[in-house]
Amino acid sequence: MSLIRKSLPATATAVSLLLSACTSTPPAPVAVPPRVEPTPAPAPVIPEVRKPVLAPVAFSTLPGWSRDKVSEAWPAFMTSCETLVRKQDWAEPCKVARDVDGGNEKAVRLFFESFFVPHQVSNADGTDSGMVTGYYEPLLRGARKRGGPYQVPLHRTPEDLLTIDLAPVYPELKSMRLRGRLVGNKVVPYPTRAEMTRAGILNGRELLWVDDAVEAFFLQVQGSGRVQLADSKETVRVAYADQNGHPYKSIGRYLVDKGEMTLDQASAQSIKAWYKANPSRQQELLNANPSYVFFKEEKLADPSRGPKGALGVPLTPLRSIAVDPQFIPLGAPVFLSTTQPASETPLQRLVMAQDTGGAIKGAVRADLFWGFGADAGEKAGKMKQRGAMWVLLPKQAAPASR
Repeated sequence: MSLIRKSLPATATAVSLLLSACTSTPPAPVAVPPRVEPTPAPAPVIPEVRKPVLAPVAFSTLPGWSRDKVSEAWPAFMTSCETLVRKQDWAEPCKVARDVDGGNEKAVRLFFESFFVPHQVSNADGTDSGMVTGYYEPLLRGARKRGGPYQVPLHRTPEDLLTIDLAPVYPELKSMRLRGRLVGNKVVPYPTRAEMTRAGILNGRELLWVDDAVEAFFLQVQGSGRVQLADSKETVRVAYADQNGHPYKSIGRYLVDKGEMTLDQASAQSIKAWYKANPSRQQELLNANPSYVFFKEEKLADPSRGPKGALGVPLTPLRSIAVDPQFIPLGAPVFLSTTQPASETPLQRLVMAQDTGGAIKGAVRADLFWGFGADAGEKAGKMKQRGAMWVLLPKQAAPASR
């Protein structure tokens, strides 16, 4: 499952060093429970970005390449090109693609084999396999006003949340964002989920109200979803707006560490069942993940189109994946070789790297988008397979030039 899929959080300690000279009058600090303030470091520590090993191979070595209907990936590729066409290495193939008959399987296959070179992705330790999970777009029941069964809020981004992009100064951090808030003239970490809940920091920032706390939690895990509103009789999309800057921590792993279930049992379905069976420990479970996602409302103009991913284009069921953008360029075609959920049946297909996620870390790591609704959720929740990846790069682009 995708898990908070947008920009990657970083510590606010580095922010305090970069913004300590701010002289503007800050908003009055929101009271939160006492906590230990971070000790300023003498200089911001820039994490080393470790690049994967990308080994060029022939298309004939890709398992299942000849059997995949690559024309089914063409619409997703063309949406990637809406962004990639502005990049030097990608401009030519994306412009040529406009004249390709996307419904012609032979033409599409010839296009990819003519303009791209597959590169097998390996991890920093030399291994070439990793975890492949799944995510989807859920449907929740809700209302615009609190009342009746609708007691669980979805929140807008708080006004005092600072999100800072360091890419202009440190290009190697282009996929990372620093988040925090001003207290006096220092930037400190934004409160965790538990701290915000205890202090009521988000009171007044409610976007919508839904009827199930655990479904609201998993909506944050998926990053976007739809809400069927009982009062206005409409269905709206709630999209990722921002995040509080704390790293995602798996509540499934928390239950495993507590001895409540085994690792093999830790699926979305089993976590939801445990939550409903343990009402006295529900908040404990949710607070095990300090990360918190804020939403914005979008009109659902075309229900057949998926939500937008980190690339800024709609996701395509079973043809879009979330990746770690430190290793895989967003928008790039990727050939994925894995297996169906909880199965040994091969799942081998061309997909597009169009999204990111807080739990999607590492080179050989993918989160497959399954689409909208209960069936997609059932399959995504069981998706925890091993897999391999080949990123397709334009022939004129060396891996180092990305």
